[in-house]
Amino acid sequence: MLTFQLLKTEGHARRGVLTLNHGVVQTPIFMPVGTYGTVKGVMPRSLHDMGAQIILGNTFHLWMRPGLDVMRAFGGLHGFEQWHKPILTDSGGFQVWSLGAMRKITEEGVHFASPVNGDKLFMSPEVSMQIQTVLNSDIVMQLDECTPYWQGDKASGHVTTEAEARASMALSLRWARRSKAEFERLGNPNALFGIVQGGMFEHLRQESLEALVDMDFPGYAIGGVSVGEPKEEMRRIMAHTPHRLPAHKPRYLMGVGTPEDLVEGVACGVDMFDCVMPTRNARNGTIFTRYGDLKLRNARHKADPQPLDPTCTCYACAGASGVSWADGGRDGFSRAYLHHLDRCGEMLGPMLTTIHNLHYYLNLMQEVRDALDAGTFAAFRQRFAAERARGV
Repeated sequence: MLTFQLLKTEGHARRGVLTLNHGVVQTPIFMPVGTYGTVKGVMPRSLHDMGAQIILGNTFHLWMRPGLDVMRAFGGLHGFEQWHKPILTDSGGFQVWSLGAMRKITEEGVHFASPVNGDKLFMSPEVSMQIQTVLNSDIVMQLDECTPYWQGDKASGHVTTEAEARASMALSLRWARRSKAEFERLGNPNALFGIVQGGMFEHLRQESLEALVDMDFPGYAIGGVSVGEPKEEMRRIMAHTPHRLPAHKPRYLMGVGTPEDLVEGVACGVDMFDCVMPTRNARNGTIFTRYGDLKLRNARHKADPQPLDPTCTCYACAGASGVSWADGGRDGFSRAYLHHLDRCGEMLGPMLTTIHNLHYYLNLMQEVRDALDAGTFAAFRQRFAAERARGV
């Protein structure tokens, strides 16, 4: 089940409500990534507290471990990981593509060696739909071929040509039809999204988009971005594709990106985002704040009493009181303490920085929604850019 209600627009930016089998999602929304059935280092209660409405699971990795027999025993991914709000699962296509020489792509699907134990395995549109039906995710993604920006190795390869991008896009369209047919045959009660491909070529993106719209999916994703291309190329595709998708259906930009990318994506008509950046960067000491990015490992933070972001109300910055440093709260953890935890390799360090980064992303989307509700998104974009450029 999926219903999408468009509440307001400002330019291409959209404010909506997405209703799924496991709950309601206010859009635009950022979706934390929970690859193996967990958002790394974050308790489910913390996800609730920071306002997460929907999270991701990874079809490929959950198929590898723990496997479908375990998933069936728990009635799917919600019962297994004890998250009872909506879940989106990717198709496994990106992970199979990432295997490089370990996989062979054919019309039928992808033959590859398991990265876990070396077993010979096969992923097809039908297999992906069968796995995702067992996972019982609220949003299922078609199997697609992720078109890379660069073909071959760095020394002797080349930027993907129009002919290569066209062949890849056409394969993804054929797989979209097979994914939809199998999804319907299985009687899956959830929602299947089609994925627009076409590389960095707008005319191929348009062909892909039109063919997918003819198939009448409940929602659509823009794939094949953030795959090694320069930022300006990604932004060009982001400006071209989202607003051309059906207005009455949700639009999902896959694997993007920085806070600036999210705000720009909303301006281009995107409703849904996911990215590992806030969690991965947190584990590596890069912190997102209202006033730019903070490098926690820098020695200048060794004795700094301030929290990561003085305006933030997350547990890392404001403690149990939820009162920010800027508003007089002093219950959060200092930059000095978090710097110390990072230097000592203590696991509490990345747990707290991950809570902060995810809270920052989710709160950013809340501020975007508030601005759209108020009809002030254009002013919000200007203020956001100025604050981020100010620096910490």
